[in-house]
Amino acid sequence: MTTVAAMSAEALPAEFNPFLAMAERFETASDHLGLDPGVRKVLKTPDRELTVAIPVQMDDGRLEVFTGYRVQHNFSRGPCKGGIRFAPDVNLDEVKALAAWMTWKCSVVDVPFGGGKGGVICDPRTLSEAELEKITRRYTSAIMDIIGPDRDVPAPDVNTGEKHMAWFMDTYSMHVRRTCTAVVTGKPIQLGGSKGRTEATGRGVMLVAREGIKKLGLRPEQCRVVVQGSGNVGGIGAMLMQREGYKIVSISDMYGAIYEPKGLDIPEVLAYVREKKRLTGYPKAQAIKQEEQLSLDCEILVPAATENQITSKNADKVKAKLVIEGANGPTTAAADKILEKRGIIVVPDILANAGGVTVSYFEWVQDRAGFFWTEETVNSRLEQIMSSSFAAVDETAKKHKTSLRIGAYILAIGRVAEVYRLRGTYA
Repeated sequence: MTTVAAMSAEALPAEFNPFLAMAERFETASDHLGLDPGVRKVLKTPDRELTVAIPVQMDDGRLEVFTGYRVQHNFSRGPCKGGIRFAPDVNLDEVKALAAWMTWKCSVVDVPFGGGKGGVICDPRTLSEAELEKITRRYTSAIMDIIGPDRDVPAPDVNTGEKHMAWFMDTYSMHVRRTCTAVVTGKPIQLGGSKGRTEATGRGVMLVAREGIKKLGLRPEQCRVVVQGSGNVGGIGAMLMQREGYKIVSISDMYGAIYEPKGLDIPEVLAYVREKKRLTGYPKAQAIKQEEQLSLDCEILVPAATENQITSKNADKVKAKLVIEGANGPTTAAADKILEKRGIIVVPDILANAGGVTVSYFEWVQDRAGFFWTEETVNSRLEQIMSSSFAAVDETAKKHKTSLRIGAYILAIGRVAEVYRLRGTYA
């Protein structure tokens, strides 16, 4: 599927530029807060942008050079925090936007991190395991000067996972001559990872869905759910929601989508994907086009794939009453206005998918303390934070008479601005 997310930053129309979308919402929230123009400039501008060249000897002997980025948006509340994605469509504007979203995401759930993000322009589907390891290790060494447990703590993102974080941690540790587990999160349990981390983002989606349907006066068993994406966010989120009683009628991956109005058996679907590496050919559901999925009849839509999926071109076709943004930036600012006018509630990404960074924070705390929690403790603390954060966002939105998204931005930006005011300006 070719989407607007696959276009270069230079070719993107303004609606699909993620940094401009973030900036527009930032300005709206800042107006509600009455922020000084100078403070707005400080909070909107990334603290540091790094572009690195990553030379790698490929399996066939040729030398290839990949481009990598690391953007650190804000350090006011603590070390930067944010994932690393490997994808052919990575660009600097996207990474800048994602770093800013991470600042607001950490703030909205009140964990003491600022926002960072990284990426490497590559297509993991065309690379061997050895080539991926070389890219990861060389990228790590290239950004060594700006990362560390007290400076910037990366994590997995699109097309990266536990093994990449293990390579990252090992490379950093070799350079500093000591094992440093707290430099990265999303690691294997054996290397200082946290129990519950793999499921955390999907669990967060399930938890905010529980709070969201209360606003509609619905119960889980009354809700049909369409999930875009079948990875750690979409797939796990769908499985956890099904356990709660929701009926998952559609799910998708990068190759296509399936639909069964009577409800899918999500564990069986995910087992099929693990075996076949794609949804294509799943025998117990109807195959549909990905663009059809967003307009299916349902109560809840969970876009949990990539940015810019709900746009001004298809927002009027969305039939869901509640949108839970499992992905970062799946709804454009123009689409937001259409959905709000139609009375569709959107639980924004900086709240809905914050389960991942919350448990990443737990992992960082456990690594630094050298004391690890049970999965029950992790999940209990995550539930408490997600529920209280939803309530705080809802209260802020009601106070300012805005959407949940702008309410989340007001809450998050206000917290960062207050820290900046208290710290003052170093000159």
